Amino acid sequence: MNASVKLEPGRMYHIYNRGNNRENIFIKDKNYDFFLKLYERYICPVADTYVYCLLRNHFHLMIRVKTEPEIFRLPKSSRLGKSEAGKSEIPEIVSEQFRLFFMAYSKAINKQEERTGSLFQKNFRRKEVTTREQSFQLIYYIHRNPAKHGFTKDFRNYPFSSYFQFVSGSDGFLDQKEVLGWFGTLQEFRAYHEKDRTLDEKDMEDEGE
Repeated sequence: MNASVKLEPGRMYHIYNRGNNRENIFIKDKNYDFFLKLYERYICPVADTYVYCLLRNHFHLMIRVKTEPEIFRLPKSSRLGKSEAGKSEIPEIVSEQFRLFFMAYSKAINKQEERTGSLFQKNFRRKEVTTREQSFQLIYYIHRNPAKHGFTKDFRNYPFSSYFQFVSGSDGFLDQKEVLGWFGTLQEFRAYHEKDRTLDEKDMEDEGE
């Protein structure tokens, strides 16, 4: 892992993390919805979200960190926790929002399960997405992850991923219009997912904080 990798404004990343000691981070179905509600509160003010997948013991996100003008035109109350950081500290702001997000979720799960200690691995991981082809492959990789890990036989029926949200047409915080624009149509988006593809997983998951 590389602690020097920062979440820079205007850049796209694969964000992922798992439970400490590979423990489950989602215990009850309601935990998935709660995770997304907290995510919308803490992360959506500083990043656009393209796809996600929540699995029992880990999660994947594909995001674009917002630009400085996008972040700093927001009301302070919706932008950050207690930070008074300046524009040059966007990576620190985004990392702090993720820290607050993980902390809030962990606190709730610890209370629910009457447990103590860290819920997530200490350093959440990230990989910058630099090309259009890499973004296509990452979307495919994230959406098919539930079948890869045996959480479902058919990734298309898995309810805790953004694929389900795209094809059902449900509203949410995802930037669905931009993602579908990359593929052309919803039909082409679905067709891309349904073809068996060989991916270099080392290109999907690499660096960490």
